[in-house]
Amino acid sequence: MRKSRSVRTFLYAAGAVAAAVLVTAASASSGGPSDPGIRPKDPDGAITQHALDAIREGRRTFRFDTFGDEAFWGDTLRLHEAIEGAAHGGVGPGLSPRQAIAAGLKVDVDALPGSVRSDIRQGRANLDDPAVTLALLRLNAVVGVTGFFQHNGQLRSVGLQCAVCHSVVDDSFAPGIGHRLDGWANRDLNVGAIINLAPDLSVVDALLGVDDATTRQVLMSWGPGKFDAELFMDGKAFRPDGGSAATLIPPAFGLAGGNLHTWTGWGSVTHWNAFVANLEMHGKGRFWDPRLKDGVRFPIAAANGFDNVNPGLSPDDDRITPKLADLHLYQLAIPAPKPPEGSFDKDAAERGDALFTGKARCNSCHVEPLWTEPGWNMHTADEIGIDDFQANRAPDQRYRTAPLAGLWTHTKGGFYHDGRFATLLDVVNHYDAFLNLGLTAQEKNDLVEYLKSLPGGD
Repeated sequence: MRKSRSVRTFLYAAGAVAAAVLVTAASASSGGPSDPGIRPKDPDGAITQHALDAIREGRRTFRFDTFGDEAFWGDTLRLHEAIEGAAHGGVGPGLSPRQAIAAGLKVDVDALPGSVRSDIRQGRANLDDPAVTLALLRLNAVVGVTGFFQHNGQLRSVGLQCAVCHSVVDDSFAPGIGHRLDGWANRDLNVGAIINLAPDLSVVDALLGVDDATTRQVLMSWGPGKFDAELFMDGKAFRPDGGSAATLIPPAFGLAGGNLHTWTGWGSVTHWNAFVANLEMHGKGRFWDPRLKDGVRFPIAAANGFDNVNPGLSPDDDRITPKLADLHLYQLAIPAPKPPEGSFDKDAAERGDALFTGKARCNSCHVEPLWTEPGWNMHTADEIGIDDFQANRAPDQRYRTAPLAGLWTHTKGGFYHDGRFATLLDVVNHYDAFLNLGLTAQEKNDLVEYLKSLPGGD
């Protein structure tokens, strides 16, 4: 017999209620959102706290984590022996604080006890004595460098951190000694000269397929503020014009919102962190980038399996991967520093602002406030009017649009990836000629003052 419409409606409604009751019961029994005992009391606060905790941990990683790379720098290259010197169980004359600072290493004044500060200030600390360098390492006061000591006090190894290249100090105590400034490019750091101190570079010689003298010649060709990460992928130590293939150390601040990282856009910030921690710092972790299997473009990387590093490594033994997320968040949280008062002409900068988005067309690539393109921020060499040597050493064969905020912090060594333009005016002159902008001398000066003022704001 056919049920009436009212009966059918009642049955459908009853079924819906029953289903709702069952769903509610299941949700409650499984600790779902309806369970007040499981539901976060303050979900927004939990997110904020998670971010703060991650940034705190990321800062610790950036400043102090070696990722286990002391097995390479100390145990293999024996760099620590050159630092301590023969008088303290190592080799050679040792590395004094004065020499270390001259090579671009920095000292964190906040890690120094008051007595040590007083000794340095009063001249009682002999800055020409490697023993004082060892004392600074025991205090964990050398930015980006960790010393590992035996029970008898002798230095047994040394490791490096992100901060060695991407932090400086404010020189508030003395040149090379001050408070940390994370994210700033260390354009004083002579990476090649420091590596060249190591007594045993045989593993590097073998990797590059050259003799020891050649390896050391290449390292000494880099100069202050430069490093050649691609050398250990493609073996190209020099440009076609005979100059070093090393590139300037870039800043690690003001990166939030940008897509690709490094001068030639190898990948995101966290890709490059994994790349460097595994392949350049030689920490202990996992890394995957199948582009490095290309034996024509990356012969050294392909021959040494750099496309798939430590595939069988236990997560319990991975010293890098668990740190990447927090490290990433910390780096994205580092703002580009604002320029000091009086370091640029405000009136000229205001005129330059109008030029930047107008006649000079800078904003077409350096989009405010990211100062790089939102999206795929890459260009061919032809699009920016330079040679393609460095671009061709990277997977996409292009140059990244470098963010402009905080340019005033890294004028030393020049501009562009290799420092080919000595001044900002040289950069402006290049684009004026290449793009036929027709800028006057006054307009060029105004544009330079605006660039010096970035990131701007109150």
